[in-house]
Amino acid sequence: MQFIKKTSSRTSILSIVIKLLLVLFVILGVVYLLNKIDFPAPLKEIEKIIPNENFKIVK
Repeated sequence: MQFIKKTSSRTSILSIVIKLLLVLFVILGVVYLLNKIDFPAPLKEIEKIIPNENFKIVK
């Protein structure tokens, strides 16, 4: 029995490109679906008073 070495890299490049395209489509699909979700805005305003002693003047 003789072993035959495949030297053609065309199929491996094609499979890598197909896998990358599939991953890209999955990521784009997830982003699209997250964009469709309507997250509610907060009802209460958040206000925090920061004392002036925490600030330092940088010249």
